[in-house]
Amino acid sequence: MDRLTGTTAGRAPDRSWPRSLARVPYWVFQDEAVYRAEQDRIFHGPHWSYLCLEAELAEPGAFCATFIGEQPVLVTRDVDGEVYAFENRCAHRGALIAMADHGKARDFTCVYHAWTYNLQGDLTAVAFAEGVGGKGGMPKDFCLADHGPRKLRIAVVHGLVFGTLSNDLPDIEEYLGEEILDRIDRVLGGRKPVVLGRFAQRLPNNWKLYAENVRDSYHASILHLFFTTFGINRLSQKGAIIVDESGGHHVSYSAIDRTATEATEYREQKIRSESEYRLADPSLLEGFSEVGDDVTLQILSVYPGFVLQQIQNSVAVRQILPRGTDDTLLNWTYLGFESDTEEQRLVRMKQSNLVGPAGYVSMEDGGIGGFVQRGIAGASDEYATLQMGGDTAESSESRVTEASVRGFWLAYRESMGYVPDDDAPLPEIGKHERTRVVRS
Repeated sequence: MDRLTGTTAGRAPDRSWPRSLARVPYWVFQDEAVYRAEQDRIFHGPHWSYLCLEAELAEPGAFCATFIGEQPVLVTRDVDGEVYAFENRCAHRGALIAMADHGKARDFTCVYHAWTYNLQGDLTAVAFAEGVGGKGGMPKDFCLADHGPRKLRIAVVHGLVFGTLSNDLPDIEEYLGEEILDRIDRVLGGRKPVVLGRFAQRLPNNWKLYAENVRDSYHASILHLFFTTFGINRLSQKGAIIVDESGGHHVSYSAIDRTATEATEYREQKIRSESEYRLADPSLLEGFSEVGDDVTLQILSVYPGFVLQQIQNSVAVRQILPRGTDDTLLNWTYLGFESDTEEQRLVRMKQSNLVGPAGYVSMEDGGIGGFVQRGIAGASDEYATLQMGGDTAESSESRVTEASVRGFWLAYRESMGYVPDDDAPLPEIGKHERTRVVRS
């Protein structure tokens, strides 16, 4: 490519992927064929995807309509007390089985032709199966048990419901690993969550840009002025990054340093770290020790699309759902706990204003992915640079690093079938079948 004129002189676009984890090609956020392959290899592949909260299935008959990738899924609690999940797709002609996002039902009847399913996803009845007046109807050898939506494997971790369409996948505990399990336990262990509220947010960018964002501790106190103005999160505070062996899961946390003097790093870097803004109601930031430590911020992600947050006393889960190469649905669910006092519940409700589509902290994240998506238009042959903190995907005592973002790409390349041998053929992905991708 002629970088001065911007012309490609008739050459095929470059679809190579560098060996280093510190470089990511922009076409991976733009290509429709890659996006379609992700649905099969990641969301329908050997990964556990977050579905909903067990608290949303509090009693028999309760259901939640959710997704794995683009695929609609129903999660239910049957009268036996167990949780089940299956495609929200009628086995007859493909219509949605349930229309509501949440509800309670004894069974499900498709509105199109009245095929009926029980709470475990089994087909139990077909309208006019024997015809009318001895004419029409289903064939004699039609068997209800042979027809029905695909069923998912289910795993529940501290009230979080995960599902997968793959049988070739370890149990959820092995998938997550001890460090990630311990950090989930830190926030949710021994307590029963209660749903305080929900938001659904549409982001004008590829889903992977938001997956990067939640793993990027480097940006948090630079982009989010609220963090530094009110001392919630600064890179000079105590904290660390945890990246699991696969690279896909991560934890970033920071804690109050009660011995620290005034930090001057941001001022010296001439980075905006203070503002004239003050809170009309400072009690917004008055909280309580959540689990007996000084950690005021913990962001945890599970590959491919789950986030658990604790920011002060605001606890929430986020579900990242792809909707197109430049379109992402982000579901927020805010949590309290049955054990909360009235005063603690009020604190959580106030601090829910920190996050969400218009949150004091997270509002900028709703726009920054779109800025990137727009900025890389016409630059599919170029690369992002992820060199902060090195070029590996390893845990770090410093949060001035992009290690967990590199970890995401390590897991992504593995799940998309990219191989480490330069001479080995890549799996075909549409027109990019010539792409050769290697791991560090």
